Amino acid sequence: MPGNDLTRLRIVLTVFFALDGFIFAGWVVRIPAIKEQTNASASALGLALLGVSAGAVVTMMFTGRLCRRYGSHPITVICGVLLSLSVALPPLTHSALALGAVLLIFGIAYGGINVAFNSAAVDLVAALRRPIMPSFHAAFSLGGMIGAGLGGLVAGSLSPTRHLLGLTVIGLLVTAVAGRALLRYESPVPRPDRGEPEERAPRRPDPRTRRLVVVFGLIALCTAYGEGALADWGTLHLEQDLDAHPGIAAAGYSCFALAMTIGRLCGTTLLERLGRTRTVVAGGSMAAVGMLVGSLAPSVWAALLGFAVTGIGLANIFPIAVERAGALAGPSGVAIASTFGYGGMLLGPPAIGFMADWFSLPIALTSVATLAAVAAVIGYGTRRATAD
Repeated sequence: MPGNDLTRLRIVLTVFFALDGFIFAGWVVRIPAIKEQTNASASALGLALLGVSAGAVVTMMFTGRLCRRYGSHPITVICGVLLSLSVALPPLTHSALALGAVLLIFGIAYGGINVAFNSAAVDLVAALRRPIMPSFHAAFSLGGMIGAGLGGLVAGSLSPTRHLLGLTVIGLLVTAVAGRALLRYESPVPRPDRGEPEERAPRRPDPRTRRLVVVFGLIALCTAYGEGALADWGTLHLEQDLDAHPGIAAAGYSCFALAMTIGRLCGTTLLERLGRTRTVVAGGSMAAVGMLVGSLAPSVWAALLGFAVTGIGLANIFPIAVERAGALAGPSGVAIASTFGYGGMLLGPPAIGFMADWFSLPIALTSVATLAAVAAVIGYGTRRATAD
């Protein structure tokens, strides 16, 4: 594929990453309002959020097979349409059970699009031969920051129904334009046709490779857990435990997303200078310290600072883990690592909900710091496999 086409493909994929973050953040900043609307307790809300987890995790492995057969670009577009439509459903519910059911649909779309565009991004990274994976995830974080910021601005003037319906309209328009452009390009790493000789078909990963992919998936899980926890519970922590104004509470996720965006925009430079191992170890350690401050600080502004430090620390770990898994095993590797990673992101919030009922929400959020430290330790243990 010519260099200009690779550049255009990079731009189009970046748009889809940003759209995903925008829609997801638009949903999470309205969780307090949906919680009140459904009269759900913390544990009931946690179970409802499990619908997102179930839909996403089950779909991810299936999406990997679809990407191998049909290509990651068409699957990205289809899931983009479904994601845009499904985000309008949560405000239409009035019980935790109904909320969990519609979030299952949202989770299917969310899990599918994340495997599809991460697979496409891994192929592009291989074609360009540069560690640009963090830049795609920077777009996701930037979209999240904009989505959360917009949500904070309209929280007092628009109902969740009108707000999320607006996200549906925006999502469908962006998908129509960007999807048309994406479908013009073949993957830079062509998938084999069914009639090709066996020796040209992708080989199944050997046991050692599969173990490495699972290890990278565990790193992704540990760090994505923190992103999911802050997305779903950070706003509630600021509003409930620190008496923050709803607008300032919504800005908590914006601070976290902005910090992740900055960290990921610097990610390619960091990887080229420090290598993958140092980036993972330093990032996990920084996130652990930041989250201890963010969860236990007695003031809103100290908690916001802790969220920002956590965002910078976590910024590049997940992209590194997914890119390494994809480089080792193609779409299957992306699917496995993404299942672990997004499983952590989506299963984390329900776990936080149960721990919040058993102990308190601030104590529950310290689990983010613990897993970030675990990711740093595992990252150091995989230093030979990260090809620094």
